[in-house]
Amino acid sequence: MLRIKRLYRFMLQSFLPLFLMTFFICLFIVLMQFLWRYIDDLVGKGLEMSVIAELFFYAAITMVPMALPLAILLASLMTFGNLGERFELMAMKAAGISLIKVMRPLIILMFFIAIGAFFFQNNVLPIAQAKMYTLLWSMRQKSPELEIPEGVFYDQIPGYNIFVDSKNRDNGTLYNMMIYDVSQGNDLDRVRIILADSGRMSITEDKTHLFLRLFSGEQFDNLRNQGSSNSKNVPYRRESFSLKEILIPFDNNFNRMDESGMRNQYVGKNIAQLRQTIDSVQLRVDSIGSVIGRELKRQPYFNLPYYKVAQSREENTAQPGSTIETTEIDSLFVNLDQSMERSMLIQALSKARQKKQEYEFRSYVLDDDKSTIRRHSIELMKKFTLSIACIIFFFIGAPLGAIIRKGGLGTPLVISVLLFIFYYIIDNTGYKLARDGRWAVWEGMWLSTAVLMPLGVFLTYKAINDSAVFNKDAYLNFFRRIFGISEVRHLEMKELTMDDVEPQTAIAKLNALTEVCRAYMSANKTKQSYHDFFLNGYDRKSLARLNDLLDSTIDYLSNSREKLVINKLCDYPILRNLWIYNPTPVRWLSWAAIVIFPAGLTLWIAGRKMRGELHDELNKIIKIDSELIVMLESDNTKTEQ
Repeated sequence: MLRIKRLYRFMLQSFLPLFLMTFFICLFIVLMQFLWRYIDDLVGKGLEMSVIAELFFYAAITMVPMALPLAILLASLMTFGNLGERFELMAMKAAGISLIKVMRPLIILMFFIAIGAFFFQNNVLPIAQAKMYTLLWSMRQKSPELEIPEGVFYDQIPGYNIFVDSKNRDNGTLYNMMIYDVSQGNDLDRVRIILADSGRMSITEDKTHLFLRLFSGEQFDNLRNQGSSNSKNVPYRRESFSLKEILIPFDNNFNRMDESGMRNQYVGKNIAQLRQTIDSVQLRVDSIGSVIGRELKRQPYFNLPYYKVAQSREENTAQPGSTIETTEIDSLFVNLDQSMERSMLIQALSKARQKKQEYEFRSYVLDDDKSTIRRHSIELMKKFTLSIACIIFFFIGAPLGAIIRKGGLGTPLVISVLLFIFYYIIDNTGYKLARDGRWAVWEGMWLSTAVLMPLGVFLTYKAINDSAVFNKDAYLNFFRRIFGISEVRHLEMKELTMDDVEPQTAIAKLNALTEVCRAYMSANKTKQSYHDFFLNGYDRKSLARLNDLLDSTIDYLSNSREKLVINKLCDYPILRNLWIYNPTPVRWLSWAAIVIFPAGLTLWIAGRKMRGELHDELNKIIKIDSELIVMLESDNTKTEQ
């Protein structure tokens, strides 16, 4: 019997409800985006609710690849954010359970979801996409519901433009109607005009014709086709009527198209079908290219068989005993007179332009085939990218939630949306570059994976090692060390101290600090030559030990109960162990920096300035040491008295 550890069961129970909730929320959001995109094709068509529900069902299946990675990212962020906010993750770590072990059941779950996503992309999604696009195309072809507006021409009836001045909404009567019958063509000679005082409009029971009953009107017909075409006087017919009935073809039924055509497109194929299409089209492209190449070689110009000469030369190479008569084209051209030479050049230019147009036309066919190959290759890559994206988003969301330690929907939702927008922009950019042929297909389709995978690895590493990723002080200190920005020391008087400051001990520590500062300045001069700057530099290890001594001295004196001593301690500078003090500790790199004179000179000037500031800080430490010694001796004298 399979038994799951209590920790693993707890993680699955924490993750799965959030995952299902976020998945359906994300699916609803992307489905609304689909609705806003195709709203014009659905409104005003009189479609049944069953047809619209069927379209939304297939659209929801089609939108799963977009909703699934976002749901995994948001759910993993919320799960580990909740654990961190309730200190449950800290309790697990205190019990000796690493973050990877906490994530283990969800990692296994993610691999199962990735495998399921692959089979979904290969087996379910092509069928759903074919049905959805077929249904959407059928809806686009359906005639709109008959709703004649007032005061404008209505052109949604094929072959007719109808103008209605006003209408009675109670009984459906239309007033002051003007009908342009352009079913025979848009030429003025073929247009029929009907004016009516009022009329009514209805649709036959089979919804295939529009029935018009017009009252008190006139009809004008142009009879040019019946008369002489050269006659200046164009006959026409004018008909007055009190009642006229017209039957207009108007198919208002919903006709579902056959989806076999869409199944033959790239959106309706699985991996095997995509590969078969790619191989067949690629074979055709290669064969067409070979045929064009052979035609270019074999076709003679001006009755000069260049290819036969070249072929004979190849045969002569294979058979040394044969002889070949070659034609020197330049010599023939030089021997022509000026008029013949001009004629030959004109003919050559004309034939070159003709061949250029011919092969440009052939290239259009090849471009269509290459576009087909790219489209099918992109769809083939999509079968795999969704599975990888699910795993990557989990390894981004779970460590990030453990780091930020914020649960709920607020912060995780904002972070998830920002990360997903970043992913969507990169993925869409790679898709367009691959679709247009600017990049290789695999480069464009795997661009988002290549960008986000390092982020997932980085966040997982930081979360496992409990690194301060979002600690602004860590980044500020890093940039201070890089750019040499000084800091200000802040100390406050302690309300309770465990160890009192002994004046003699404090004076001894201050004297030792002074001696170390003087020894360091003596060993590391301010003015170093260009050569010594790179080969020797400052001893950064000794500087680190000096900084440790300074910190220990300040920590000891911070227990003082004298306000003046605490204020004086704040005057101590914070020593910076900058890389520019010894920029090239490796010997060969030092010589390289010396040789690269412009960059090395700039670095030497900047380093000389920084070293001068370091000496000023050390002199300031010595000065403060002496002032503190005077203050401590004075306090010691007062205490003895």
